[in-house]
Amino acid sequence: MSKVVVLTGGGTAGHVMPHFAIIPQLKALGWDYYYIGSKGIEQKLVTEKGVDFYPVQVGKLRRYLSWDNLVDIFRLILGFFQSMLILIKRRPYCVFSKGGYVSVPVCMAAWVLGIRVITHESDLTPGLATKIISKVATKVLCTFPETVNYLAPGAQWVGAAVRPEVLSGDRASGLSFIGFSEDDQRPVILFMGGSLGAQRINEALGEALPELTQRFRVVHLTGKGKQLSYSSEGYRSFEFLADRLPDVLAASDFVVSRAGANSIFEFLSLRIPMLLIPLVIGSRGDQVHNAQHFENNGWCMTLSEKSLSAVDLVRAVDQLASKKDQILAKQSEYRPEAAVQKILESITANT
Repeated sequence: MSKVVVLTGGGTAGHVMPHFAIIPQLKALGWDYYYIGSKGIEQKLVTEKGVDFYPVQVGKLRRYLSWDNLVDIFRLILGFFQSMLILIKRRPYCVFSKGGYVSVPVCMAAWVLGIRVITHESDLTPGLATKIISKVATKVLCTFPETVNYLAPGAQWVGAAVRPEVLSGDRASGLSFIGFSEDDQRPVILFMGGSLGAQRINEALGEALPELTQRFRVVHLTGKGKQLSYSSEGYRSFEFLADRLPDVLAASDFVVSRAGANSIFEFLSLRIPMLLIPLVIGSRGDQVHNAQHFENNGWCMTLSEKSLSAVDLVRAVDQLASKKDQILAKQSEYRPEAAVQKILESITANT
């Protein structure tokens, strides 16, 4: 049996990061691995980790009519044949996909070649890519228990693949990196809008900062090229954090974030009270369902993007602070599934 795994998935960091929870375990078991994806964010993130990366052409999967669909069909076909050539050359035991349109040509090529396909869906409602891949996958896994109802029979709930390094941050190191004093008693609140930032959140926060920094110290992950001009002793901003994110999370008392599944399960595992502002505009609504699940369990508060303003944001942050103990009590009841181990068992199963 070939002990080689192809990793794939991309388009956003959320389709890439969970691989980093799997890779150390694969390495410990003596398995080799490499990544197939687009020349997008996945290439940057994966190569920074020293993982061999093979770029292929990809096309987005849209649920609406667009002339771009015609061009992207040809890109998908090209990506399919490029993936086939790579898979024939390296001949892996299986392909592990985290979804996103990037993964479709890779998984379809693997299926044609008779290579096992394992896919893991992060969001509560599966995306179009996962729905397509699940038709040819050997094993379909998911993060939320409700997701099995949207997938083919045999889909298995395994939980969220949380990166172990996220759980090993140090508060003192985080405060030092940010530039905040340990003597300041104001709580630290982290604002982040995903790997590309969130313009609506940035705009509302920009207006709210003068009031918020009176009661909180604010750390802001803006997204590339989206930093604010605001300057204050209680405000620090970064375009994006990678290796230092665990320490910054350890230093954060609260977090305001989009509702991508991977991130919010990391916050939950760290027991950080969160205010979720799910992406609605230009989205299929997956983040709304993620946020509703978390709110129903008492793990967070939510705020609608459609009515987001500086006034709404300040009010919601103050409510989050007042409900801190209540949310922490609910979060303490959460018991994570052994997702990484179950995913590894599916990947390495001798079938």
